[in-house]
Amino acid sequence: MKNFLLYILIPTVFIASISSVKAQKVNTHDKIKKILYFNPEVQPDLDEIKEPTNYAFFSAVSDNVSAFRKNKMLRSEVQVSYDSIDSKTIHEYSKNNDADFVIVPKVKYFKVGLGKYVFSNQVVVSLKLFDAEGNLIASSDYDTYRKNMRLLGSAENSIKIGTNGAMKSILKELRKQKPSSEAGF
Repeated sequence: MKNFLLYILIPTVFIASISSVKAQKVNTHDKIKKILYFNPEVQPDLDEIKEPTNYAFFSAVSDNVSAFRKNKMLRSEVQVSYDSIDSKTIHEYSKNNDADFVIVPKVKYFKVGLGKYVFSNQVVVSLKLFDAEGNLIASSDYDTYRKNMRLLGSAENSIKIGTNGAMKSILKELRKQKPSSEAGF
């Protein structure tokens, strides 16, 4: 009789422990927020600068997202218009990608220099943050020349600095809007 109880009791305890571990994994997975990023709209619209801009932008984004373990970055190879995006499009993309938030970026280049001498390419990085339903939550602009007062530097470095600055600005705005427990985006 004792052996019979051991054969029933040990598998039952084992199955119960496995199911509790699976339940814990599901609960921690629910806390991970998925953020969908589009390719940035680039101004001026030149094909030669789009790929390096996308690379520099997503390099900065992945560095920022990796700092927050609660977030997962999703990337869409689609470029949407920053100024004329509608909530229905955002909702469809977030539903199809199972995203909690959507970010629509824009990178605008301008040159800093005197006359025919160009010192560097500076950028204005603009971000719009939407929820899964397509509602605008926050927006941010970061001008690398005005905010950092940097005169020299590469365009790639300017994009990274601008992206970091714009993301920090959105986080500040979210902290003002929501309690600190929910602002961990």
